Amino acid sequence: MIERVIKGPGCVAEGAAFLAALDPRFGDALQQSGPLPLRLKPDGFGSLLDAIVSQQVSVAAASAIWNRLENAQLTTPTAIAAATDDQLRACGLSRPKQRYARALADARLDYAGLRDTSSEQVIETLVALPGIGPWTAEIYAMFSLGRADVFAPGDLALQEAARQLFDLPDRPSEKQLREMSAAWQPWRSVAARLLWAYYRVIKQREGTR
Repeated sequence: MIERVIKGPGCVAEGAAFLAALDPRFGDALQQSGPLPLRLKPDGFGSLLDAIVSQQVSVAAASAIWNRLENAQLTTPTAIAAATDDQLRACGLSRPKQRYARALADARLDYAGLRDTSSEQVIETLVALPGIGPWTAEIYAMFSLGRADVFAPGDLALQEAARQLFDLPDRPSEKQLREMSAAWQPWRSVAARLLWAYYRVIKQREGTR
């Protein structure tokens, strides 16, 4: 049985209300952040390639690279497979990411089939591919498949937001945050949205961009 899928703002609001009732600190964060974004995007090759592009670079850099790929019409498996290294490099893809993009194009994943697969199996399928780790797979499950109960504990912003919101002495490790997030079922994806929103609040408060 596939777990709940977030389909619209009402689902996010329901999850946020659940979390605020579960822990008043989530309620405080929600008051500061305001309504949470939906953040859903289409599934398929393009979205997974976009997630690979976004690895270990700033949001601005990822957007610039993706725009160049789109302008060069290099966002499909066929186009990536046919592209030269120079073409991919000109768009901003590093050598490792060129390899990951080609591996993804060659994988011929059944993207439609993933919609009817459990989140655990989705993540297992994706991390078997070169260049796709748990964070990328979890982000895809959250935002391209809309899974309501997926979390990305390896995300540094989530770790820092959790540290501040829950007044922890240190930033939690990926393992520690994964264990913490178990209490937020069945709305861990909404907890991630809330912690990201709270992270933006605290960064503005600290005067950083």
